[in-house]
Amino acid sequence: MNTWSWQYVGDILPDLLSGLWITVQATLLGSLVAFALGLVWALLLRSPSRWVTWPVSVFVEFVRNTPLLVQLFFLFFVLPGWGLTFDPLTTGVIGLGLHYSTYTAEVYRAGIDGVPEGQWEAATALSLPRRRTWTSVILPQAFRRVVPALGNYVIAMFKDTPMLAAITVAELLFQANSISATTFDYMEPITVVGVLFVVISYPTSLLLRVLERRLVR
Repeated sequence: MNTWSWQYVGDILPDLLSGLWITVQATLLGSLVAFALGLVWALLLRSPSRWVTWPVSVFVEFVRNTPLLVQLFFLFFVLPGWGLTFDPLTTGVIGLGLHYSTYTAEVYRAGIDGVPEGQWEAATALSLPRRRTWTSVILPQAFRRVVPALGNYVIAMFKDTPMLAAITVAELLFQANSISATTFDYMEPITVVGVLFVVISYPTSLLLRVLERRLVR
């Protein structure tokens, strides 16, 4: 039976922290992609033209209902056959961002629908251009409503980053597996990985609760 070795933990910690940094990068960049694309999908789905809403709706539902791992494999192994090749981290960021954009689109939709009808009527009464109505009246109010939900998806994305190991992204779990495959000792690397995920995700969830209470007030 293996015994816990703090010396071993100290030896592997720099490599694990290097993997954690890659994990954080993938999460932050993927979140930016998800937030931007999600807003695009939400606005396109409000288009009066069925030629716009129908294909966007089909795409969003397809991505939402297929596993993230399958999408990552498609981007990393299939797209190069069509001449589209990205490095592993870029592929992971695109995969995470694209997948979670279909969920943030629904969050944005709920936020926009939650803006009181009177705000739309006031913008119309003031003869504000459609673009000004969206940028100055509707979206600022919608964003306040959706920030907590978007934050929850950031945490969910952070916890999904171990899937990137399947496409050779040197994130936290990838580093732990590489170390364990060399030393044949899995207890310390995998345990430290779990601890690091808790250390990042739990305080973040607490901050989101505080932010949500402040926004409500």
